[in-house]
Amino acid sequence: MRTVASGLRILSQSTRALPFYPGPSARIASQCIPRTVVPRSFVAAIPSSIRRFGAMSDSAAEEPQAAATAAQSTEQAAPAQPELPPLTPAEFRTYNHMAEKMEYFHNYFRQEWTLLHDAATSGRRPRNMTLKQFLEAGLGFARHLTAHHNIEEVHVFPMLAERMPEFRGGRAELLRQHKEIHKGLDVFEAYLHSCLDRETELELGVLREKMDGWGGVLWTHLDQEVATLGAENMRRYWTMEEMRRMRM
Repeated sequence: MRTVASGLRILSQSTRALPFYPGPSARIASQCIPRTVVPRSFVAAIPSSIRRFGAMSDSAAEEPQAAATAAQSTEQAAPAQPELPPLTPAEFRTYNHMAEKMEYFHNYFRQEWTLLHDAATSGRRPRNMTLKQFLEAGLGFARHLTAHHNIEEVHVFPMLAERMPEFRGGRAELLRQHKEIHKGLDVFEAYLHSCLDRETELELGVLREKMDGWGGVLWTHLDQEVATLGAENMRRYWTMEEMRRMRM
């Protein structure tokens, strides 16, 4: 817990039963047994009291089967485990605080992405930014996003992975998203560096091409990570006291 607490501080600082089916042999055997046809005159000769007893016996024989069927239906219709009780407002704030802080960081990345992508789409830089300022804004976005992900992978995700499958290596969708994001981010960053060093002239259409390939997974990741850290999910794995020690 101390490890994650220190990691979260660094993160904060970095960006301000089976049914029976009869087989063929059973079906063939049943077909080989001839049915006995009882004449009506024979049935009429049976005293009514015996006929009533026979009917009662048939009914009694069916009762266990009916009871078993009803019991099986009841078992199949048994409700799932009851849901957790609602959180009080104070409990919700405690369990949700990591999601709120992460959303704060992610809003910064959304804002910077939008500024850069809008310019690349419209073909015009913001009026109040020089070319150098625009390029430095893009490179700052790349540096901050890389640092943010590095801190998560070194300090935050390993601790959460002890109880939460969402952060375990083989099944961690969030980590897979990190890798996919950085495949595109590295190319994006290298292009901006070449423009800043005057090795290449900035073309906003080219910049858009270097953003569109990974923009979808970035925005999905920003939303999914916050949802994973939300109160209703975190309460399944952590106590209130543990959540209080996860201050960011």
